Amino acid sequence: MRIGAFALSAQFPGQGHAEALHRTVRTAEAAEQAGLDSVWLAEHHFMPYGVCPSAITLAGLLLGRTRRIGVGTAVSVLPTLHPVALGEQAAMLHLTSGGRLTLGVGRGGPWQDLEVFGTGVEAYEHGFPESLDLLLRWLREPRVGADGERYRFREVSVVPRADEMVDDEGAAAGGPEVIVACTSPVTVRLAAERGLPMLLGMHCGDEEKAEMVALWRTTALACGMSPDEVKAAGHVSAGVVQIADRAQDAVETLTKALPGWLQRGLAAHVTVDGRARAMRDPFAYTELLCGLHPVGTPRLCADKLAATSERTGITRFALLVEGSGDMAETERNVTRLGSDVLPLLA
Repeated sequence: MRIGAFALSAQFPGQGHAEALHRTVRTAEAAEQAGLDSVWLAEHHFMPYGVCPSAITLAGLLLGRTRRIGVGTAVSVLPTLHPVALGEQAAMLHLTSGGRLTLGVGRGGPWQDLEVFGTGVEAYEHGFPESLDLLLRWLREPRVGADGERYRFREVSVVPRADEMVDDEGAAAGGPEVIVACTSPVTVRLAAERGLPMLLGMHCGDEEKAEMVALWRTTALACGMSPDEVKAAGHVSAGVVQIADRAQDAVETLTKALPGWLQRGLAAHVTVDGRARAMRDPFAYTELLCGLHPVGTPRLCADKLAATSERTGITRFALLVEGSGDMAETERNVTRLGSDVLPLLA
């Protein structure tokens, strides 16, 4: 089982942007020291829900500050980015870090980002498959041109080539892993048709995640993937973790901190075209997260992770570790995830 820390760079009430970002940097350093597999970075614009506007940029910093741990974007939002520019950055980080980057991409939402960056709501509603396919070609081919609805340009050389990475024995190791955030059957099928693993959100329970994995498996097999390839897909389950000697103390830590952050963060999502949207109740959402995910004693946390893995077949996790909003508590949480929970999963 591969356990990673998830950092949203959340701005909790009373905190500044620098404090939120510094907590993410310290989370990555602590995760490496604790023996975790990876750290995952979120990307948001114009809101305290998360103050990192470029996951790929922050990934570059953290890859330079660490030596072993993997760093993943969760996610880089393709409708607001040019896939070639993202592909160039990902290739550079992949090559210079020794292959430690995982490029998570997603469709995002119908937010005002689309207006500010000039891509428009069309990029969100219909442009994701074209952007994803162009990105994949850029990471796999020596020369790329485009003649799609959104991107059209003459063939150019791919520099640097992500697939020039070689392993310790001199064999070709290929480009960075690409993973797709999936929130609906449409995106599940889109990922499966391309043989790409899924990142499944923290709002989903085990049953829903198991259904999405089953749909992915059926689609991938129908598209020609072998059973062994399907089994080795490497989907990632996002969740929340908070560890304490008593389960009620872990729950109390989150119920004190999360609703205030969620209230401000969720309210800051503004749609690009004025469409109505429903906002989650922050207290109910906190209660849901505490019930779904490893929040409690080390044994309870290990049992929760094992149960999710058994039900869904997923063995990779990206766990939000900063739910307390406090830097020192976040570091303790990461340390205990490595020292107290990982041994129980071995």
